[in-house]
Formats: sequence, structure tokens, C-alpha cells
Amino acid sequence: MPAPAPRSAGSRPQQQQQPRRRAPPQSSPSQRPSPGPPAPSPSPSPSSETQAPEIPPPPPPPPEALPHQHSPSIPSGLRQSSTVSGPEVDSTVPEPSRQQKPDHRAEGKEKGDEKGVVKRGSEGQAERNVAGGVGGREGEGSNVLRPSHSESDADEGASLLRYETAHEGTSLLGHERPHEGPCNHGTFSPRAASPPSHAPHLESERTSLLGSIGSDGSTILSHTSQTPPPPRAPWRKTISNMMKSKKMATSSVLAEQHGIEASWFMYLSYYIPCLIWMRQYNWSWLKGDFTAAVTMATMYLPMALSLAENLAHIAPISGLYGFVFSPFVYAVLGSCPQMIVGPEAAGSLLIGSIVKSSVDSGKGQEDDLVLQSKIAGVAVGLSGAFVFVMGLGRFGFIDNVLSRPFLRGFVSSIGLVIFISQMIPVLGLNKAAQEAPVAAHLSTIEELQFIFTHLGQWHKLSGIIGIVSFVVIIVLREIKRRLQPRYPGVAYFPDRLIVVVLSVILAYYLDWEDKGVELLGKVEAASGHIFTFRNPFQLAHIPHIREAMGTSFLIGMLGFFESSVAAKSLGDADSIEGMQLSPNRELIALGAANLVGACFMALPAFGGYGRSKLNKSTGGKSPMSSIFLSIITVVCILFLLPLFYYLPKPVLSALIMVVAFSLIEELPEDLIFFVRIRGWEELSLMAVIILVTVFFSLNLGIAIGIGLSLLQVVRHATRPRIQILGRVPNSDRFANAEEHPEQVEFIEGCLIVKIPEPLTFANTGDLKSRLRRMERYGTDMAHPALPRLRPHDSNRNIIFDIHGVTSMDGSGTQVLEEIVRKYREQGVRVFFSRVPSRENKVWKLLERSGIVALVGGERLFVDDIKDALRMAESAHIETPGEYGAEVSSAA
Repeated sequence: MPAPAPRSAGSRPQQQQQPRRRAPPQSSPSQRPSPGPPAPSPSPSPSSETQAPEIPPPPPPPPEALPHQHSPSIPSGLRQSSTVSGPEVDSTVPEPSRQQKPDHRAEGKEKGDEKGVVKRGSEGQAERNVAGGVGGREGEGSNVLRPSHSESDADEGASLLRYETAHEGTSLLGHERPHEGPCNHGTFSPRAASPPSHAPHLESERTSLLGSIGSDGSTILSHTSQTPPPPRAPWRKTISNMMKSKKMATSSVLAEQHGIEASWFMYLSYYIPCLIWMRQYNWSWLKGDFTAAVTMATMYLPMALSLAENLAHIAPISGLYGFVFSPFVYAVLGSCPQMIVGPEAAGSLLIGSIVKSSVDSGKGQEDDLVLQSKIAGVAVGLSGAFVFVMGLGRFGFIDNVLSRPFLRGFVSSIGLVIFISQMIPVLGLNKAAQEAPVAAHLSTIEELQFIFTHLGQWHKLSGIIGIVSFVVIIVLREIKRRLQPRYPGVAYFPDRLIVVVLSVILAYYLDWEDKGVELLGKVEAASGHIFTFRNPFQLAHIPHIREAMGTSFLIGMLGFFESSVAAKSLGDADSIEGMQLSPNRELIALGAANLVGACFMALPAFGGYGRSKLNKSTGGKSPMSSIFLSIITVVCILFLLPLFYYLPKPVLSALIMVVAFSLIEELPEDLIFFVRIRGWEELSLMAVIILVTVFFSLNLGIAIGIGLSLLQVVRHATRPRIQILGRVPNSDRFANAEEHPEQVEFIEGCLIVKIPEPLTFANTGDLKSRLRRMERYGTDMAHPALPRLRPHDSNRNIIFDIHGVTSMDGSGTQVLEEIVRKYREQGVRVFFSRVPSRENKVWKLLERSGIVALVGGERLFVDDIKDALRMAESAHIETPGEYGAEVSSAA
């Protein structure tokens, strides 16, 4: 064969077969030489070129045979290649994942040496494709570099390089391309890229092998044999990972999967909602928010003065403080955009009860407004602290514990108490009450008795002013309610403000003060300076804190319940995207608002349904209306307080009576509803709360109502709801046999029991007795005195349908194990159908408790009741003796 032509620049020499030699043993990763400078590729020997026959290159594979093609933007994860500076050599550094598989490659080379041919199978074809992907670039020779530390290592790597170059495959020798066009699908085409989730040490080893790339494009290989440690995460990322909860971690993964950036600002804006609505605020909402704030200020600022003066028995300015700080704090932290926070009648009444008890115990005088304001600040601070801590503890579910009848009965009783108590100042009986001091501390029924016995001493002008004011407000409110569907603009009509302004003008010009009508007088702070900061949790206030502890907790709970009802009735704001109603965040927002208000001796402030509904109907779209309300109240305190001097107290009492009437007027509707559905338990609860509150005290009525509600919850939770199932004729369905026994058929010798709820310590205490009744009578409704109706043979097989058992605790698992053990000792076969998956916690409890072994293994845990019935018909019945022997042998 003639010698090949001499090699010229830019041309490719014709590769010849090199002399056969065995591949050197592959070293382990720990013994592998460290990266070093690439060894130069030696020129082919002339003698070998004349002796070795030429091997024709194989045809390129068709495109259909390529199993995978990489995207141009995603290089192969198995090997990275870089071109050493120079016109002739294309150096490719093998990746550790490639080098960790030496045996298969060496074995293939040995087979090729024995047969004297190149592999043509699927593995050989894949290797040719690999070689073609490596060497088919720039028309240059392709060599696999072995990093080394010395020249000897470089020579050994060069000899191994010549061997691998000669025996890799004809595609590598001839530099044939696997397809036409540019090769843009990675180094190891057409193999698929390795998944990115490799061990961390592989990535670090790859980094040490590849080194870095110089500015001129040349490869700079590392000369150290030590593998650098994986890079540590920044300290900020470490701290953020520690602070993330499970839900936040899951949300981050979901956001990454859907291409969403899960930043800390996203979570921060969830817990501080003002970061959401401020960014989305539309200036077109400004007019509606401001109009709603002005409308609420005209209606509720005079009422706040009345709540503080007549119900809470503290300085009237404390009622205005409730509209300064609490709405502003709630606008920052609250999750309901249209709810307005402010003083309420129920909370003010409870504050008044605390102040009265302090006066009765001799800790202060009735005219000591400074001490009374301090006591009110302590009570409000305690209620805010209770609510705030409950929000941090995620006790938002507590609004579902107390029932609707409890809330309705309690709110109605408060309305009745307020209405009767305000009849004394409306009728001008304050002087008669002052002459009989005991009348100020009577129960509601005793106050009603006092009114009827002293009705002849009423002040006529005061009574006329109060009654006329009450009637006018009620009539105007009813007119507005009926006209508002047709004329929405009537909602802006300030009916209460008109009554207040007219009464002030008439009192000033007609000189009502000299005629015996009590006026509000000078409105000022108890300390003499407005916005005085006082810490409610001082050590000097420990006696007041101890006395106000219980009532403060009730103030917080009642305020949260009322706020929750108002927020749920308003719903989520459609105009503000991303603000979601959350009971836990509501607790935090309400608690923070009252903690801030307590530092200024304000009344307790919570969300009100009527006030929030008015805000929505008058154009309020965002929490900006609450901020406007706070600003208007501040302006009123700074500049308009002298105008309230001539406000008659009968008018203030009439305003409160309107609120009390609105609390009572919804009671008949609920009574009619529960009578229609025969809800005697609910009606009884409402009656007990109202009667105890009216005849004894408000605190006792609250305590009894909460106790009865919790007892109902416990009784409902501890009642097992197991059912006996029967087959529906001519079908494969099973239904509750207790509801329609005539529509189902029972399976002879088999009792199918359905457990439709989780098994916990609460509902498993009575499970055995109820299951025994089902065995004896076929129903849970039979009286235990009845003799046995079902024969023993009808219970040879017991099938438990546990599809509804989504969770179990230790007590429930123990009771179920005792039930199964007793059945097995009696020779009864037990099957379980519709069991959870093997990874479920319920299944793990069944295994650990020994229930699976007691039943007879996993084969008796089937997917359907039909499968359990077929096994019951065909399986062998084990006797109690056999079961005992099995248990003893297993032990």
C-alpha cells in the first residue's frame, strides 16, 4: 500500500490502525492523577502506516436513529470540552462521571482486540456517535487529555491517548459528522444529558479537572491534587432558610416550578397588607374613601363621646382616641380592606363594669377620671395583648368554636342591657339615681324596676329631648334604608349629625343648662394634656391587672368574634388583588391596634358590622378610608372640642339607644328561623344567655354561654359515627343500613362496619360499646336493655371500611387494636377495606401497633368491600386455639 501524502496545514492525515496493546488499568478517583498541561499528540509512525490496512469509515447514522438531541442553550451535563489554543488540537477533558465507568469500556476494547474488528452493535454505535460529537469540530484531530503532575505522567497520558484514539471507533478516526449542519447539541450527542441532581462532590471534582478559561480562550488546568470543598451558601441565605416555615418552603418550590420569583417581599406583604394595597392604590378611589370617612365621622364621633361618658364611665375624649389610633394601625396590618375599627357598645359596657368594680372595692372615687382612665387603659391593653398573642399562636380557628346562637344571644342580651340602662339618663332620672347610689350598681332587672318605681320623678324637658332624638334618628334611619336601593345617594345623609348639631344650637340659644338639662360640658383629657402616653403594664398597675384579667379576655374574644362576622360579611375586596382574609392576621392586627390605643387610654376598638357596611355603601374601597377617619378625628380633637360643650346628655343617650336597638332588632328573625327548623338546643342556649344576663350580670351570662357552647362542641366531637353497611340489591354499591334498612340487604355471616372519621382519643372512648350494640341489634339506636337480636353466626366476619380514617392518634390506635384482638380471640376474621397507602401515617400506625399481624397480614387489607367479601367466602376460619398458638409462636 503506498505511503500517505505528507500532511499540510489545514489538512487531515489519514488515520491508520495502531499496534494493539491492552488498556492500562483504570485508577480510582482518589488515585487519579491531578490535572496538568496537555500532552502533544505524536505524529503517526510510518512503519505502522505501511503495515496496517485502512479501515473505511462507517456511514453516518440517519437522523431517526438519534435518540436525543440537546438544545443549543443547554450543553451536555456529562462532559465539558474546551479548545486548547492552537490550530490543530481539540482537547476534551473527561468528566468524573465518565471516568467512573472504566470496566465497560475496557471490556469492549478487549473484545475488539480479540476479534480484530470494530464493534458494530448498539454500544459501539453509541461510542461512535460520542466520538463523532467530540471530533467533528473545526476539522481538527480529537484527543482525550489526561491531567498529570510531571513529564512522565504526560508521556504516559500521551501513550494512552494514542491507544484510545486508535481504538475508540472509526468515526473518531475519520472525523465523520453524525449529521449535516453545525453540531449544536452538546458533546455527547446523541446521548441524553445527565440529570442535574448529582452528588455535590462530582461538581467540585469537575471544577478541579476543568480549571478555568483564560481571557484568550485557552484552557488553564489546575495543578493541584486536592479537591476544593463545595462553596458554602451565603450567611443571608442560610438565615432565610432557617426562618422559612414548611409552607413557605413548599411555596418556594412551587414558585420556582412555575417561573415565579419567591422573594421575601412577597411573604412580607402577606403579613403586612399595607404593602399590597399601597402599591395598587388607584387615585380614582380617593374621592370615595374620603367621602366615606367624612360620613362615618359625622355619625360615629358623637357616639364615641357617648360610649365613653355613659357606658365606660371615663373621660369622653377616650372615645375619640379609639378612632385615632386603632383605625390607622388596622389599615397597616388588617386583611379586610373595607372594615372600620372603632369603639363598640359591648366593649365599652365591659370597661364600665371593670371601672365600677374598682370603685366598689374602694380603689378610687367616682369622680377620679384620671384613675378611671388608667384602669380602662390597663383593661384595653390586656385585651389587646390576649388577642395579639393568640394571633401569634395561630388561634384564628377559635371563631368557629362558638356557635351562631351563642353570638346572637349574647349580642341581643348586651343590646337589652344597654337599652334599659340608657333609659335612666334619657328620662332625666339621673338626679333620682344619684340620691339612691345603690341604683348605679344594680342588675338589669333591678334597673328596670327602679325606672318604673321612680317614673314620677323624671325631668320632663330632658325626657322630651331624649325621646324625640331617639324617634327622629330611628325614623330617618328607616327612611334611608328603604330609599337606598332606589336612591343610593341617601346613604350620605348625616341624620345623626343633624340631630347633634340641632340639639347643640337649641341648647345654646334656649339655655337648656339653666333649665335642668345636663350637658356634656368641657371635653378634655383626664391628665390635662391630649395624647398623653402611659404604659398600661407598669408594676404599679398590678392590682388593676389582676382584677381586670378575666373581663379583658372577654372583651378581646367578643371583639374578635364581632370583627370576624363583619369581615366575613364584607368578603374579600375585588379591587385589591392579593389581600386575603386571614383570622390569624386579624388577631394580630386587632391586638396591635388595641395595644397602641391602650397607651393613650382609648376605648377598646374592634370591627363593627354596621360601621363597615356604611363605609362600603358610601364609596369606601380601601383602608385609606380608615386613615382619613383617623386624620379627621385628630382635627376634631385639636380644633372642634369646644363645640361639644353644649351637647345634651339625653341626646348622647338616645344615640346609644339607637345602637342597642339595632343589636336587638335582629333577634326575632333568628328566633323565627330556629323555631321553623325545630332547633330547640339553639333556642335554649339563646334563652339561657339572655335570662342570666338580664337577671344576674353580664359576666355570668358570658361565662355560662361559653361553657354551654364548649360542651356542645365536645359532645359533638366525642360521638362516634360508625355505620353498618348493607348491599344495595342488584348492584355493587353499599349504603347505610340504619337510614333505610328496607332498601339494603345484609350479607349472611358478615358485618360491614364503616368508620367515616379520624380516630382520636375524643371519639374512641365509646367506640366499643357502640360496636357491641351493632353486633347485638344491627343498629346503634337500640336500647341496651333489649335482648340480643342478631345470632353469633352473623358476625363470623367483620369488615372495617376505613376510607374515612384520615388520621389516628395513639389512643385511637390502642382502642382499635384491642377491638381487633378481641375479635381474633373469638375466632372472628377481620378484614380492612379501602385502606390508605403504605406511606400514609395511618398505615404505619396499623403496622407498629400489631394490627396488621393480628388480622393475618397485608393480604387481608384490600382496596374494596367486594374484595373483602370474596375473601370472607373463600378463606379458612381459624379457631381461637389456632389463633392463640399463632400469637404464642409469634411471641
